[in-house]
Amino acid sequence: MKLLKCIFFLYFLGILPGFAQSEADKIPYLKKQGTATQLIVDGKPFLILGGELLNSSASSLSYMEPIWSQLTEQNLNTVLVPISWELVEPQEGKFDFGLVDGLISAARQNNLKIVFLWFGSWKNTYSSYVPEWVKRDTKRFPRVLLKNGHPTERLTPLNSSNRDADAKAFASLMKHIRAVDSDHTVLMMQIENEIGVIPESRDFSPSANTAFGSSVPKPLIDYIMNNSNNLEPELYEAWVTAGKKTKGNWQEVFGKEPITDDFFMAWYYATYVDAVTAAGKAEYNLPMFTNAALIRPNYLPGQYNSGGPLPHSMDIYRAGAPHLDFISPDIYFSNFAYWAGRYRREGNPVFVPETYGGAEGAANAFFAFGELDAIGFSPFGIDRTWAPSGTAPARSTLAGAYSALEHLAPIILQKQGTDQLSGIVIEGSEQRSGRISFGGYSIAINWAGMPDAQNANRRIGILFIQTGTDEFLITGSGSATLSFSPDSGSQTAGIASIDEEVLINGKWTWLRRLNGDENGQGQILRLDPNATIYKIRLYRY
Repeated sequence: MKLLKCIFFLYFLGILPGFAQSEADKIPYLKKQGTATQLIVDGKPFLILGGELLNSSASSLSYMEPIWSQLTEQNLNTVLVPISWELVEPQEGKFDFGLVDGLISAARQNNLKIVFLWFGSWKNTYSSYVPEWVKRDTKRFPRVLLKNGHPTERLTPLNSSNRDADAKAFASLMKHIRAVDSDHTVLMMQIENEIGVIPESRDFSPSANTAFGSSVPKPLIDYIMNNSNNLEPELYEAWVTAGKKTKGNWQEVFGKEPITDDFFMAWYYATYVDAVTAAGKAEYNLPMFTNAALIRPNYLPGQYNSGGPLPHSMDIYRAGAPHLDFISPDIYFSNFAYWAGRYRREGNPVFVPETYGGAEGAANAFFAFGELDAIGFSPFGIDRTWAPSGTAPARSTLAGAYSALEHLAPIILQKQGTDQLSGIVIEGSEQRSGRISFGGYSIAINWAGMPDAQNANRRIGILFIQTGTDEFLITGSGSATLSFSPDSGSQTAGIASIDEEVLINGKWTWLRRLNGDENGQGQILRLDPNATIYKIRLYRY
């Protein structure tokens, strides 16, 4: 009996390994909630209010010293930090993780989380971040070749030496992070960055030419056959137009159009990335993703990053890279809603690791979290919004948006995956109004800015949360008026009350009741462009 009591005592202290909570239960992971997928950190859902550093900022701990506090002043809770292969393995087999340790420590001291971006074999299609010992040995580590046989500054994904060296380095990095990051400062890992082939549509090295003329790998054919009713339309159309073949080379299965070269490269990039991801997860199973540089209108493969994880290739990546948890878009186009929406599909949560900041980013963030159940949002170059001296400018629009989102995060996370959370974005000069159906009401949104060129390019982004019958929380970015009408029936919607909350000394505080002139005599809600939070109660008469 005494022995049994001792065992239970050690168990409750967490000392007995066989009984203690496993590490796998503590590290960040992804979990479904309704129709949404959430990032779970220390047992609770977490919204990434992020920003990505400029590419070279984190290569120096001293350079980063004045930046950390500036990031918290921007109201970030997470920073996306590049970490390059060349700096962690300057000599083959000899690793230096001093930079990694310093970055984790500094983030922890500033109450920030980290998403590391692994600049391994590729960054923006190029292999500029690989170690010098890889760059110099082109025989062992071969490159993508152009049609004329000229080499490019890109490792070919059709080579096992390239793949295995990258995977070994990444696995060593993940093993080290697991050893030093007991409090889970590091949330996720991005594998490579904006991969693909430019300026031609595919690799023309001898090994690539042989593979292109060989049979499409059976795992890809099997995936297409098993998921033919849910394929992205571009892949499905190419396969159907070519005759829905279940065997043959790449042009026989997908046709002789340029997009076939893209599909071919996507498969080999995907399987390469999967090997790197699997090696890392074997050491430390954090959520992992890769990101895509998107296509400009009317561009053909080779004019964009051919073979990258674009929407039309997502199924190829799912077949070839099952160890990836999701794929993310870097969005620098004005039609944010379209591109972000294409990455919202079953099993692929929305996370935007690179995009514009400022007022445009603020509006897009409200839309992403409200309408797309995003797990995170992260404008690029977050550190360049500050003067080199480290003196902070006036509070930015994005900082205001992040303050509102931080305040609302618990209820946003509670409502994700339900019909009680929604959002809208009104983009550019051509779209000056919008309408959304939510919570039993039709909500009309109209631009309230002056009709000049500057305001015409601004956008409105609004997040809606239903907190009860006829009761809503509303916040957003941009100047707009909102009016309400019942979704059905002959009644009219009235505004019972609007309460305004503001940030005072770092805390969101009830400020005032808006009525009369402030709400158009009970007809409208005027959206403050600075991310004010409104609690509105409606009634019908």
